[in-house]
Amino acid sequence: MDFSSFLTSLGTSFLLFFILMCLFTWLSRKPANHVIYYPNRILRGLDPYDGFRATRNPFTWIREALASTEADVIRCSGVDTAVHFVFLTTVLAILVLSGVIILPILLPISITARGIVKVNDTTSEGTFDDLDKLSMGRIEESSPRLWAYLLSTYWVSVVTYYLLWKAYNHVSDVRAEALMSPDVKCEQFAVVVRDIPPPTGGQTRKEQVDSYFKAIYPDTFYRSMIVTDNKKVIKIYEEFEGYKKKLARAEAIYAGSKKVGNPEGIRPTTKTGFLGLIGKKVDAIEHYDAKIKELIPKLEAEKKLTLKEKQQGAAIIFFNNRTTAAAASQSLHDTMVDTWTVLDAPEPRQIIWTNLPKHFYQRQIRQYVIYFIVFLTIFFYMIPIGFVAAFTTLENLKKLLPFLESILDQKMIRTVLGAYLPQLALLLFLALLPKFLLFLSKAEGIPSESHAQRAASGKYFYFSILNVFIGVTIGSTLFSTLKKVEKDPNMIFTLLAQSLPGSATFFLTFVALKFFVGYGLELSRIIPLIIFHIKKKYLCKTEADLKEAWTPGDLGYATRVPGDLLVFTVVLCYSVIAPLIIPFGVVYFGLGWLVLRNQVLKVYAPSYETYGKMWPHIYTRIVASLILYQITMLGYFGVKKFVYAPILIPLPIISLIFAFICDKKFYRFFQTTALEVACRGLKETPNMEVIFRSYVPLCLRSDSEKADEDQFEDALSHVSRSSSMA
Repeated sequence: MDFSSFLTSLGTSFLLFFILMCLFTWLSRKPANHVIYYPNRILRGLDPYDGFRATRNPFTWIREALASTEADVIRCSGVDTAVHFVFLTTVLAILVLSGVIILPILLPISITARGIVKVNDTTSEGTFDDLDKLSMGRIEESSPRLWAYLLSTYWVSVVTYYLLWKAYNHVSDVRAEALMSPDVKCEQFAVVVRDIPPPTGGQTRKEQVDSYFKAIYPDTFYRSMIVTDNKKVIKIYEEFEGYKKKLARAEAIYAGSKKVGNPEGIRPTTKTGFLGLIGKKVDAIEHYDAKIKELIPKLEAEKKLTLKEKQQGAAIIFFNNRTTAAAASQSLHDTMVDTWTVLDAPEPRQIIWTNLPKHFYQRQIRQYVIYFIVFLTIFFYMIPIGFVAAFTTLENLKKLLPFLESILDQKMIRTVLGAYLPQLALLLFLALLPKFLLFLSKAEGIPSESHAQRAASGKYFYFSILNVFIGVTIGSTLFSTLKKVEKDPNMIFTLLAQSLPGSATFFLTFVALKFFVGYGLELSRIIPLIIFHIKKKYLCKTEADLKEAWTPGDLGYATRVPGDLLVFTVVLCYSVIAPLIIPFGVVYFGLGWLVLRNQVLKVYAPSYETYGKMWPHIYTRIVASLILYQITMLGYFGVKKFVYAPILIPLPIISLIFAFICDKKFYRFFQTTALEVACRGLKETPNMEVIFRSYVPLCLRSDSEKADEDQFEDALSHVSRSSSMA
């Protein structure tokens, strides 16, 4: 990439962000768009401008974001969202504190150096001389000036250790405060038990589970819910709910037709065949009503059959004391690890019911198989991404597609393609992967949605590092070095160190594209706005349809966290080699903090709450990025033939020790609830029946409590309602 392409990319990205920000200010003021720009407030029953005022100033949202506190974030979007902001604040602070020291030191050293930049040290394959003057590549081999870069490597590491330690302490305090809340939280009174052995002595599954936990917790055991195989009842239930929705839509269409001018209205019709497109034409309201009446007895019969004959080796256990539930979740209940496995219960909305009955050894085998599939995915995905990185450079396009040479030689086309083509191709590749990784994570047998999101996020992070950071770095010189690697495979490690500077401008543009264009689209919500209005005009007939069309969902941690971690890893690894990337990283995380602050206060609604369980996952990946940075710098100092490079060897060791200490000190509290936290008093006596019913799957619920009492007799234990509450 040449200098004009870089400036074109940067300038147009900034201009696009400003345009999108102005669009956001204009569009968000229109009442018809409030459900897109203020859904969080609307879902909480607040006025869109509650506590704020409408204005034409495109920068007002920045003032509002800066004025908000962590307590505001927790109140609007929960502890998990607040923890995500701790992550953003921490990495932003790491980059700012690192840059404040190393930029004033390293840039003058690079500028005043008299060395000639070699081909493998240039930041963009010899075409971006202005940035080369500001990089480590300008320093001569074995030069004493390299001491400044070596000490800077230590400085960045020390800053990271200090801020990570502070962040872990803070997140632990936030989690403890949330769990000590006097409000009743259903999941704090329940545990999940898996790997239940077959019942003996003529006992039913319910009698087996009840007697087992009643013997261990005689005073606090309240009730049990046996997990059942719900596949068939879910199928009938979804068909039943589908017809209810279609009936509501048909009635809404019929009611709307009466307002047009015909007082009798026009009754809607449908066809009885595939998707209502083929077959006999019938009255839609009568047809759907008949289908619903037909399914009701079928659904009720399947519920009873499921609860009586499809019980499985897992259960939800309820206690009337949250301290007991916390103690039970971290206690060994059997002499064998593969029997009576007990763990914290997730929120009812999080449970992946089909995974609960999977046995201990089945889960272990699934986990190893999934890891192997992920390894193959990462390995084979590196090949196309490496070719994309090589293929999308203009010079290589000319070599591989010579018939395009006349087009690529045109200045405007060359500038635009050089600015955007490689980055857009990479972003497209990355967009195809997250759902596949989430599917694999759930296939492991993970019991909750949040845990599956964390697992998918971890897979996506390592995929991004190996394929984006390493793949693009090596791929940028793939065609010129492939033959050398074939002759000497061990050369790949040297190649990585030598190729790092050559990808610096690619990653500068990649980061700029992500923060200006990415956050511009995030703030303006142009795409959700267009989709909503299309659905509203052509598809939505009922209030339920409208709400479904604008409900925003959550932040999407499975992709957002690894995306941010990738940017941090890139900036960290280039922070000393090409220090100019640090301001880009600061802008990325600073702008991200502002935009997401606005979004979580006004837009996104959390789909689950884990009270910060994502943090150890984030922390581990930050440390992994730090170790990669330290090893990268050690290798690059070796390429520079700096005899004092071994001084960096202790850094990865220190990082591993630091990670070990943090793991031992903090991590267990994020696995289970500390008893000191759980024993705090509640402001009201918990209604155990409400807690119990919150865990009943939707497909097994009945319209009345009495009906529930009758139909759950076979699968649910009924301990005396007079059990003591605590």
